[in-house]
Amino acid sequence: MKTKYTNLILVTPDGCETEKNLYTEDGVISAVTEENLPADRVIDCGGNYLSAGWIDIHTHGAGGADFLDGTPEAYHTAARMHGIHGATTILPTTTSVDRDRIVQAAAAFEEAKKFDDIPDLPGLHLEGPYLASSQKGAQEDRFIHPFDTAETDEILAASDKILRWTAAPELDGAGEFAKNLTARGILPCIGHTDATFSETEEAFRKGFTHITHLYSCMSTVHRVNAYRVAGVLEAAYYLDGMTVEIIADGSHLPAELLKYVVKFKGREKIALVTDSMRAAGMGPGESVLGALDNGLPVIVEDGVAKLTDRSAFAGSVATCDLRIRTMVNLAQVPLHDAVYMLTTTPARIMGLTDRGAVQPGLRADFTVFDREISVIKTIVADRVIHG
Repeated sequence: MKTKYTNLILVTPDGCETEKNLYTEDGVISAVTEENLPADRVIDCGGNYLSAGWIDIHTHGAGGADFLDGTPEAYHTAARMHGIHGATTILPTTTSVDRDRIVQAAAAFEEAKKFDDIPDLPGLHLEGPYLASSQKGAQEDRFIHPFDTAETDEILAASDKILRWTAAPELDGAGEFAKNLTARGILPCIGHTDATFSETEEAFRKGFTHITHLYSCMSTVHRVNAYRVAGVLEAAYYLDGMTVEIIADGSHLPAELLKYVVKFKGREKIALVTDSMRAAGMGPGESVLGALDNGLPVIVEDGVAKLTDRSAFAGSVATCDLRIRTMVNLAQVPLHDAVYMLTTTPARIMGLTDRGAVQPGLRADFTVFDREISVIKTIVADRVIHG
């Protein structure tokens, strides 16, 4: 089927264009032109913005469901909520849990791919359990432990859909872990870590080329016997090839730090993520981070999830549209740059070469939104899943 998208403001890497029509065929972009070409159906975008579909490479849940609930229905509920808020691609993410829970979540992921009214699910992100307890954040101590090659191999044997895995690179065995992952095309990521600058440099050379939620749960300059030692945060800026992700919910990072990251890393190296938990898209109140039956109780207030003692954040309740609004309104980033960090950059980081831009030959994944950055339509491979 040939589809024409018209009456739109096209968001490009360089700005916005108003005189273009967009044509697709069988879920793939065929043309972006001022010409009027024949089509089997026409989608009028109502004079609203249209961009490449928004991509979230770090989300634990939404809509009252967590991916660790381990059922296809939980995947559907969470993914559906993200779709309503503009996501066309998401990477379901697990927190630190036991091996069986991870395997169960991976099995449910395979079943969830049958749904055709949710964002695309190209693969999984595992966050933990090989983390530094000193930087656990809302991860649970009872599940955090050193690298375990046998356990890693069992998990990798259970699923070939793992695309990224977050770990602390200062732990013994990190080099072998990175070698194992990169050989399988999986991205090793640095997170929940107390690594020093030099340990981060070494990890980067071994394949740890992306940093999970910059500023959250990681080392920075500190003193050791009166001497200053730089950490992961400084290495993130120093290493030109290192990519980072930021939780742009307006709570995890203030405006000043959002501006700082953009200035010194640039849109080519920054992916916007939600790091959302099950309460994303819901209201304030009590919730659970992780699986309902054995997760961590949290409280949602002030637009963010917190541990019940208010000592730390516990993921976010952000959705994709909030990330764009935060970057535009709080960080004062141009709209097309904010969209770039939610489309092109995360696609490139994850090696998703078939999406992330509006150009012929790529997937027909689009997000249509108004001037207030409220989502009008979400389109996945030419299927309107919302709006």
